[in-house]
Amino acid sequence: MRLLLVEDDALLADGLQRALRAEGYTVDHIDRGDLVMPALEGGGFALVLLDLGLPGLEGLAALKALRQQDKQIPVIIISAKDALEDRISGLDSGADDYLVKPFSSMELIARIRARLRRREAPGTETVKIGELEIDAERFLVTLGGEPVNLSRREMSVLLQLVRHRGRVLTRDQLEQGLYGWNEDVESNALEVHIHHLRKKLGSGLIRTVRGVGYSLAGETG
Repeated sequence: MRLLLVEDDALLADGLQRALRAEGYTVDHIDRGDLVMPALEGGGFALVLLDLGLPGLEGLAALKALRQQDKQIPVIIISAKDALEDRISGLDSGADDYLVKPFSSMELIARIRARLRRREAPGTETVKIGELEIDAERFLVTLGGEPVNLSRREMSVLLQLVRHRGRVLTRDQLEQGLYGWNEDVESNALEVHIHHLRKKLGSGLIRTVRGVGYSLAGETG
């Protein structure tokens, strides 16, 4: 799950990226409001964390520009502006949530989970395929009732396939959710993650659609 963090406080941005990555999210960071729209044009983001006092373009103006282009991506404002009128203005401008600094990283993560959960189709929180059970909300996987230890990126690939089950995801779509802008991607990295998932969860779980990409196989519930 890939997030865009828009924050000009370098120390805060670094701390948030560490906390979010520890929870399994892929995070890209920009520090100017005028970079928001160019960043989103590339696609692949599930949610935006947006500060308001930004150089280049104030956060509220960036949010309004985003909504004027009918982008439905969830936006959580993270701001030191705690006046009631600021919060009302942020929500009226199209934000989905408003969190006042300073805040706990765990509260932010809980709000991110809640916001992303609302976007999911019914029944995506827990998926069962035979003896395999995938709890997308809590990032837990069990096979025959026993927990399966997956790496962060293995879990990310699996959850992308779960959340888009019934569809074939291309290599580019899967890699967008796995890697940030500053991360080097080895040419066979995705295939390695798929191989490990098949080894741990069963060779028939992930179907290769030759020349297209991958999809989740099997009956789901």
